[in-house]
Amino acid sequence: MDFKDQVVLITGASSGIGKATALAFAERGAKVVIADISEQESQATLKDIQARSADSLFIPCNVADSGSVQNLVRQTVTRFGRIDVAFNNAGIGGASAHTEDYPEQEWHNVISTNLTGVFLCMKYELLEMKKAKRGCIINNSSVLGKVGFMGSAGYVAASHGVIGITQTAALEFAPLGIRVNAVCPSFTETPMLSRAGLDRDDQLHHAVANMHAMKRMAKPEEVPGAVMWLASEHASFVTGHSLVIDGGYLAQ
Repeated sequence: MDFKDQVVLITGASSGIGKATALAFAERGAKVVIADISEQESQATLKDIQARSADSLFIPCNVADSGSVQNLVRQTVTRFGRIDVAFNNAGIGGASAHTEDYPEQEWHNVISTNLTGVFLCMKYELLEMKKAKRGCIINNSSVLGKVGFMGSAGYVAASHGVIGITQTAALEFAPLGIRVNAVCPSFTETPMLSRAGLDRDDQLHHAVANMHAMKRMAKPEEVPGAVMWLASEHASFVTGHSLVIDGGYLAQ
């Protein structure tokens, strides 16, 4: 898959799936714009990307803030003239608690980042793509956008919501030749899971790995291929789809 000179915007790109995807697009010739709330990590990621693609840019962004997202899109278009592909990947894990004990502030934090953040990114990306009558958006939901998971009310609700707005926007923009899809990775060995304690608790790590038919979690590098396929001409008739990358999690 060749993305030479295409402009690819990726949120939550400083680490994990976002970073792996940014590097993969850069290796295939794309002009990559990375956005994240963490500037220090993003600058390190930017150096890695620039080793593969000289034409890249970091723009600080809080996806839960409309003004910040508008600035991200505006700076991207000012620098490169357009957005060909957007991977709305930024997200947080949130609290681990049953629904009746789930902290209200944590609910608002997760929904504002994982769901409202995707909505805001789509809103302003689509405005630019509509002008060009072309473009492709891929939203990062989760395998938990397909099923429930105890103790994760905020994350599960947001992930389901991402699939819903993905399908809605796909219907709205299909006549313009703009495709909108989602990826639904299962548990992936990223800093988000590390913050949840899985790298400090061997028993918990083993238990989560065994939820998958393949008896392991995904590596971040196993997700970009699906994102790039959805962004490519190979998927030219695919829109409104949620592509599961789950090691057999849902097949059981």
